[in-house]
Amino acid sequence: MAQAIFIEGLIYSLMVLGVFVTFRILDFADLTVDGTFPLGGAVTALCLLNGVNPALAFLLAFLAGCCGGLVTAVIHTTLKVPGLLAGILTMTMLYSVNIRIMEGKSYLSFLKLDTLFASLREGMFGFIHGELSVLVFLIIVVLFVKIICDLFFRTNFGLTMGALGGNPQMIISQGMNPSVLKAVGIAFSNGLVALSGSFAALYNGFSDVGSGNGIVVSGLASVMLGEFLLKSNKIMLLTFRVILGSVLYRALMFLARVHGHEVGMGPNDFKLVTGLLIIICLVASKYRGAFFQDIFRKKRSAHDAHP
Repeated sequence: MAQAIFIEGLIYSLMVLGVFVTFRILDFADLTVDGTFPLGGAVTALCLLNGVNPALAFLLAFLAGCCGGLVTAVIHTTLKVPGLLAGILTMTMLYSVNIRIMEGKSYLSFLKLDTLFASLREGMFGFIHGELSVLVFLIIVVLFVKIICDLFFRTNFGLTMGALGGNPQMIISQGMNPSVLKAVGIAFSNGLVALSGSFAALYNGFSDVGSGNGIVVSGLASVMLGEFLLKSNKIMLLTFRVILGSVLYRALMFLARVHGHEVGMGPNDFKLVTGLLIIICLVASKYRGAFFQDIFRKKRSAHDAHP
């Protein structure tokens, strides 16, 4: 059970990292995620069924996601379409694109193929076998992606991109083009989302064009769970809490699947639970911040009264 939770959490943490980049760093509400997640799975399925190397399939899925994000960025920055609508338009168009990639089918299975995860379960690491081998592999992949993100957002370009979400006018005054920064950020974000969709399809053994429905909401819930657990402004901890939030969210959903029937919950109630979870995190974070500010204010008043 624990292994399955961690595996799912790590797979979807790549998607949550992408959501984190757009929603928290760029302050851009991007719904393209619901289209680029299944796009990654569709590209991976097509590659595997045609005998393409898994590493190349992952790369192509990432690049496909980047292209999807770039379309949203161009619609938003060049055509001056509001960001939310631009994401919805791209997401809608990607549904047809995904069907095309999957050769007119809404579902492609590759369970009978000898995939990467199947090889890992047989003991690719030698002394590690089964799901534990898959878990170790995913830990390595997620750590690698996390380190890349940490290093990127420490560069001058990454720091400038981080400032874009908080103060766009400052970026313009420094002679930088905010449209270029936003395009790179949105493309990179959706590349991560598509990569997550690629791993999810590989783990499940099939690609489903509807796998991205509501995925952005679960990504937001994971981001907010991580923020509730850990407060920090350091990029290393910011990306870590994203991964932590993803694992915790998957654990909560697992508990809802296993014990939900005890309170009359079914699979159709999970989106309701996710929405309520986001609301609870928002309210709890707000009151927790006010609580600590009140404690700090009382301590400062006591210190001023008794120097």
